[in-house]
Amino acid sequence: MINDYEAKKPITTDAEPISDTKAVSNDDVISILNGLIETCKDGQEGFQTAAEGIERSDLKSLFYEFSQQRAQFAGELQSLIQTLGGDPENAGSFSGALHRGWINIKSAVTGKDEASILNECERGEDSAKNAYRDALRDSLPSYIYETVQTQYASVQQAHDRIKALRDAANNTTSNSATSSR
Repeated sequence: MINDYEAKKPITTDAEPISDTKAVSNDDVISILNGLIETCKDGQEGFQTAAEGIERSDLKSLFYEFSQQRAQFAGELQSLIQTLGGDPENAGSFSGALHRGWINIKSAVTGKDEASILNECERGEDSAKNAYRDALRDSLPSYIYETVQTQYASVQQAHDRIKALRDAANNTTSNSATSSR
């Protein structure tokens, strides 16, 4: 009988090098998923904070939507951990709390400056992309890998959308600064 761990391992020959994936134990999978839950909770709270600190209604709605998405992702990951017999994480990380605090400081100092908030959101999304990319390098059971891959694709889309909005806001800011000279 082949278990999910064995089914996910790449089939190799002596001539074929194994990719950079590594086999992981059940406890390792739980730890990886708990790390992603922290990332999702950080994103959930960060987007919530960003939504509360921005004036534009379209951005406010977008940030609330991304906050809800990350809450849903965390719930999916928590369910997966329970199927593995583990205890799921319920909170974000300390570094995430610092990141959320940075958004608050920027909002207060810059008068809720749109470009600054978008910069911080993109920075948070860079961190989320890296966390998901790292998780996908591990040899996760196939049903878990599929969920993580699907969430990663959504995180990538959110990142790209925020980056485009940030670039547009930075161009507007630099164009208005240039034209006011």
